[in-house]
Amino acid sequence: MDIFPDFGAVGGADDLRAIVGALLTYVLIFAVLAILICAVTWAISSSSGNYQSSIRSRAGVLVAVGAAVLAGAGVAWMNFLIGVGQQL
Repeated sequence: MDIFPDFGAVGGADDLRAIVGALLTYVLIFAVLAILICAVTWAISSSSGNYQSSIRSRAGVLVAVGAAVLAGAGVAWMNFLIGVGQQL
């Protein structure tokens, strides 16, 4: 029996790549902006002795770095999956 699904019938991989790439670009831009704001706040609050603000700013930097890493990994993962899907 030669029964296989027709993967060529499903289109729109280029559109999906463009849409997801644009959304992840916005995520990366906002993550870098959050890193800058939180890092400046962390430096100012550490130098002024405000430990509560310093701890929250440090957590903000770590969350923003994590978001940037996940967004960058998301682009690579999506490109990999689209490439595998086109080879099937």
